[in-house]
Amino acid sequence: MLNSVILMGRLTADPDYRTTQSGATMARFTLAVERDYAQNGERQTDFLDVIAWRNTADFVSKYFQKGQLVAVRGSIQVSSYTDRDGNKRRSWDIVADQVYFAEGRKDSGGADTRPAHPAQPTTYQPQPYQGTQQMMDGYAPSPSPYQAVADDDLPF
Repeated sequence: MLNSVILMGRLTADPDYRTTQSGATMARFTLAVERDYAQNGERQTDFLDVIAWRNTADFVSKYFQKGQLVAVRGSIQVSSYTDRDGNKRRSWDIVADQVYFAEGRKDSGGADTRPAHPAQPTTYQPQPYQGTQQMMDGYAPSPSPYQAVADDDLPF
């Protein structure tokens, strides 16, 4: 079975950081996540409750704040309870395993330090291993054991 969730959205408020009676730390926050499709020209937004525990909670409470774009990887947890009126209810929470920065840092003046054109993705250009050229010198590919076949000779 698989229970895995990956989300990206903005925090609707600063994380609520607490310590349980057993001493475990937890951080609760809500992510505003836009849906991929638009209905009548407007995108719908889902507000999802997220819980982070221990080291992840410490990290979230220290580095994240309202309005910040974050990515969360975790799982869905369903809880059942009875409300004050005696009705049985369910709630769904995202239990975060990892929380990541999803935008550039802001400087002390509040200005965003991202590039001027964030819509243009930056591309990663891998650098070859320094010894690659030396390894490739004198290398000749071995002949292929397969022969090219004309389209007319194919059985389909």
